[in-house]
Amino acid sequence: MDWRETYKKRLRTADEAVKVVQSGDFVIPGHAASESELLVNALVKRYQELENVTIIQGVSLGSSPYCQPEMEDHFILRSIFLGANTRKSVWDNRGTFFTLMFHEFPRAFREGHLKSDVFLTMVSPPDEHGYCSLGMSVDHSKELVKCAKTVIAEVNPNVPRTYGDTLVHVNDLDYIVENDSPILELTRFAAMNEVTQAIGRNVAALIQDGDTLQMGAGTIPDAILYYLKDKKDLGIHTEMFSDGLIELIEAGIVNGSRKTLNPGKIVVTFAQGTKKVYEYIHNNPVFEFRAVDYVNNPCIIAQHDNMVAINSALEVDLSGQVCAEAIGPQQYSGIGGQLDFIRGAGASKNGRPIIVLQSSAKNGTVSRISCQLKPGTPVTTTRNDVRWVVTEYGAVNLYCKSDSERAAALIGIAHPNFREQLKREYRAIYGRTL
Repeated sequence: MDWRETYKKRLRTADEAVKVVQSGDFVIPGHAASESELLVNALVKRYQELENVTIIQGVSLGSSPYCQPEMEDHFILRSIFLGANTRKSVWDNRGTFFTLMFHEFPRAFREGHLKSDVFLTMVSPPDEHGYCSLGMSVDHSKELVKCAKTVIAEVNPNVPRTYGDTLVHVNDLDYIVENDSPILELTRFAAMNEVTQAIGRNVAALIQDGDTLQMGAGTIPDAILYYLKDKKDLGIHTEMFSDGLIELIEAGIVNGSRKTLNPGKIVVTFAQGTKKVYEYIHNNPVFEFRAVDYVNNPCIIAQHDNMVAINSALEVDLSGQVCAEAIGPQQYSGIGGQLDFIRGAGASKNGRPIIVLQSSAKNGTVSRISCQLKPGTPVTTTRNDVRWVVTEYGAVNLYCKSDSERAAALIGIAHPNFREQLKREYRAIYGRTL
């Protein structure tokens, strides 16, 4: 059958398409910017007909209406990464968090560790051969098109057509819903201040011409990028792409010419940002979108010489243990790809895994460098994996340092108001004077 006939036969309204979801099903909304608000809202409208529908989710940019208190017993969130719209559901025990390294997400679905009854996603309109593009998010989406029992796709002309392993055929879509609403955007972050600028300068000093970089989105990554304008021939192999990198690409600072793997290409697994990002990646052959079990695979990352992985932390203790996902025992976000890239960069020739954090929180009343992590605090990145740690007060390399040398180095980049206190706590616990 001609793909155009297949397209017409599978065309539905959003309300019609989501009727396939039954009580007890496992539903996966699209990831990040590929989350279809149209399909999610249509599903949630049916909540009184449904019981115990599990929503398996990574990053959500949408409003996550299935997390509202009135949805209890109808929808159950099961997430590897909490955000502003999903945290309270887990904190109130209406949803659950589970830990998983991001590069293992496709495998978990492929091998049946996670069920996938219905996958909701956004795709571009088909080309003349019937192929749609997954656009902003290949990550675990490519695998779910293959293994989910039912795939419902919102075909939206605002979804960019991207290069890489992004194509899915109309024949692989069970139900098709047309829509032209704007894509979800990640709003820009707070402006840089003296602290974030200092962190940016300290990280930039560790980056050399020809390095390949991984970093996320936010005020600190934007500050780092600001101070890279004197660098040359940088490459990008990163989990996500956002607005901050565009200026460096257009200036020729990021060109990938010295990359060991995929030279000349910006390799990424998903993009989220403003409309400017989606327009920039559309039909842009410099970008290569690949599944997360490739992009975040530590063995792939390690094949890049001079790989620099820059990841943030909420707290670092004096042994070098990093918590990037919780405040004490309370889950705040998730592990994401931090450990994937820290380990990959650590195994890279001349690689530099870097952890960045502001030295204090709550208007300078709390030190983010602590003597010991609080009881119940999860360790995101072990002390064995941690090398460079950067605050606004400097950068220290913990590699091959003794316990006391690590502690002394970290105290040296802690906020000055807490340094003596940290020394006293260390002496009281370990019986050694720094």
